[in-house]
Amino acid sequence: MEIVHVYTKLRAEFGRQCLFSDRPAELLVDVLPDPSLGLQFIHKTPRDQALQACRDMSEHQVNTERFESDSCGINHVEGGWPKDVNPQEMEQTIRFRKKVEKDESYINSTLQLGSVMEHCIRQNNAVDIYQEYFEDEEEVEESQEPPFAKTINVFRDPNEVKRTVTCLSWHPDSGRKLAAAYSCLEFQKTSKDMSLDSYIWDVENPNRPEMTLKPTSPLVCLEYNPKDSHTLVGGSYNGQIAYWDTRRGSQPVELSSVEQSHRDPVYKIIWLQSKTGTDAFSASTDGQVLWWDVRKLSEPTERLVLDPGREGNLDRALGAISLEFESTMPTKFMVGTEQGVVVSCNRKAKTPAEKIVCTYDGHHGPVYALQRNPFFPKNFLTVGDWTARIWSEDIKESSIMWTKYQMSYLTDACWSPVRPSVFFTVKMDGVLDIWDILFKQNDPTLSLKVCDEALYSLRVQDNGRLVACGSQQGGATLLEICSGLSTLQKNEKSLLAAMFERETKREKILEARQREIRLKERSRSEQSREEEGGREEGEESPDQLIARAENNFFSVVETELRRRREKEDEENREKGVCEEKEVKDEAETSQ
Repeated sequence: MEIVHVYTKLRAEFGRQCLFSDRPAELLVDVLPDPSLGLQFIHKTPRDQALQACRDMSEHQVNTERFESDSCGINHVEGGWPKDVNPQEMEQTIRFRKKVEKDESYINSTLQLGSVMEHCIRQNNAVDIYQEYFEDEEEVEESQEPPFAKTINVFRDPNEVKRTVTCLSWHPDSGRKLAAAYSCLEFQKTSKDMSLDSYIWDVENPNRPEMTLKPTSPLVCLEYNPKDSHTLVGGSYNGQIAYWDTRRGSQPVELSSVEQSHRDPVYKIIWLQSKTGTDAFSASTDGQVLWWDVRKLSEPTERLVLDPGREGNLDRALGAISLEFESTMPTKFMVGTEQGVVVSCNRKAKTPAEKIVCTYDGHHGPVYALQRNPFFPKNFLTVGDWTARIWSEDIKESSIMWTKYQMSYLTDACWSPVRPSVFFTVKMDGVLDIWDILFKQNDPTLSLKVCDEALYSLRVQDNGRLVACGSQQGGATLLEICSGLSTLQKNEKSLLAAMFERETKREKILEARQREIRLKERSRSEQSREEEGGREEGEESPDQLIARAENNFFSVVETELRRRREKEDEENREKGVCEEKEVKDEAETSQ
């Protein structure tokens, strides 16, 4: 942190300005000697004395090179593709390759390039530049290190009235910046003095934010564009969608109209994988999922109502509170709802009824977090009520793994981007839990008390080393995770794949067993109904059966009370006999 102090002095306090310039020597006064004045001096013995008014110092000169630092960025684009071909789209790249391979000059060019590359290939075959000589020793050291995490910085809300950090987003390129959305989610707790601003923080400067975002309504969610690090999109408390370009200031560049936006707070917004890099979709508790093009936010490009009846009725829609989209599955997405149900959807379906594929019901409260495993997309993580659950797409009845019920409510969770078996959860008691399901499943591998207030949001950097947690009082805590929990372990992917497959098979077997039991019960109930339908007139009716059951119950109660009274009378009689005997014994001893 640079500290600067400026010293000032009034111009009138130090007189006229001095102007210096070069000019030749000039004689101003010439005083001639006066012999009469010499008689007044007394001649003494001359004495020489050397005086030095300042300290002795030695002079040294060193020429050093001046180091100038400059921050610059570069956009790396995959080369070799024409402008009309998107490298991310597999169909376009395959079509372009086939077209090039049919060209006559392709074989000649390949042969010429092959001779150039032959020398490099021979070098690579001779020397293994990727060989790790001390791989075994490093593994032993890592296994012996206990898991730990340390706090690096705390970014606090600079306003007097503190607000909850509702969402966090890392800068996609360097990870040196952290965008935080601030909002008060408690109903009717917002005051007039409460600020609407959200901030972008520099990781190394917790004193003041690097940039302020000024929305028209407090932001509930905020996301960096993975393709363009200068742009962000946010969802507001009043349902509007706002779009920022950091090069154009703090005010939003585009803002959706209130009439075409959500009717409730926008709890989640995600960028989509597209050619333009300007498409996003949002979810809200009003029961809608809306698709947007941020270049034109006047109205959504597509709309889906989360009606479990698949009729598009907004009055019966499930309120969306979390959202999941995996770029490797561009047509699929998942929505976590307030009712504890996870809805799996297909965007490319033709009718609204076909867009809702299936539902997963497993939580008692809202599904606050929903994320697919980055290494095994068929398995996803959910957090709701007091547990975190891991699901498989093939099992719809129940989750394949889950944590035991915690003492405090869970509010957010996410997978580690580098270790497939590690995930993070935050709770209302201010504790961050790090779970390694290959190590143990009943308890977290590491529990860390981050702060004294409730934690509401969580985000892990792409390298898996830094974790940011947002609290209720506006504090965003940055933690660094140890290398053991942020480095891919040996055979971890294969071991976790085997675990997921084993648990999925187990749940399928249990599902089949439960299905058989339900079929048997249904057949029994049908048989009993048929028997009741063929009952003769002399048999008892349901009312008579109920009356007989009540009589049996009360008779059992009366029998029990009678038994207890008889037991008490017998005890009293025995007590009286003992007392009478004691009195007789005392009388005999006195005689």
